Amino acid sequence: MQLQTTVAGLRAALADLPRPLGFVPTMGYLHQGHLSLVRAAAAENASTVVSIFVNPTQFGEAQDFALYPRDPERDCGLLADAGVDVTFAPDEGEMYPSGFDTYVVVGGVSEGLEGAARPGHFRGVATVVAKLLNVVQPDRAYFGQKDAQQLAVIRKLVADLAMPVEIRAVPTQREPDGLAMSSRNVRLSPSERAAATVLSRALRAAEASYRQGERSAERLRQVMRQELAAEPLARPDYVSVADAGSLRELDDVHGPALLSLAVRIGPVRLIDNIALR
Repeated sequence: MQLQTTVAGLRAALADLPRPLGFVPTMGYLHQGHLSLVRAAAAENASTVVSIFVNPTQFGEAQDFALYPRDPERDCGLLADAGVDVTFAPDEGEMYPSGFDTYVVVGGVSEGLEGAARPGHFRGVATVVAKLLNVVQPDRAYFGQKDAQQLAVIRKLVADLAMPVEIRAVPTQREPDGLAMSSRNVRLSPSERAAATVLSRALRAAEASYRQGERSAERLRQVMRQELAAEPLARPDYVSVADAGSLRELDDVHGPALLSLAVRIGPVRLIDNIALR
């Protein structure tokens, strides 16, 4: 595996790789969720590139950025073992050099949910993903379904700007107790880690209610709120039942929809979702 830290070095390395090329952008501190993306990319492409960059422009709180877990040596070992061809690990100055003043804003799907709770977050996401896709120029790029709104934003970005890349979604990877895998999980204490399973329990309870015939979006939200209320350590930011395409909140569910929520467990903010089809 090659490790590149500059755009120029990466482009030189990419020139020698066979196509098609699969790309997995990450913020590092890799877990099995990330590695499921890498495996999907390796299975469908002749070459695989992974980026590791903790993107400061998508963090609203400086403390959250500072506390985001990092272990680049471990990450590179995991990626080498997974057969990745090139890892791109730039520093902040490489991605945002002096004088950088260009940003990408995606409307519509970016405005609710995480976009409302974290102003500026998706501007940072869209900007860094656009730059990475421009630098890597992959045939396919891989993202996890756990970040469902991010996935929708990136699909819109690629479609609107006519980027020649296929966006591939990979199902959420979960721990045996149902907690969605996340780099932030490492910051949970043992009691907080046990409490965090309430997110998946709330989603499953609403999904079960839907499968039993409930179609009122507000009643499905209430099912999730009741499950969260039973966990003393859970502080919900939002619960949502939204149209799967537009991500607008629904009154009634009569087509594909997304159940999603954001919950603070101690100092850690977690998100999760389940698609209703």
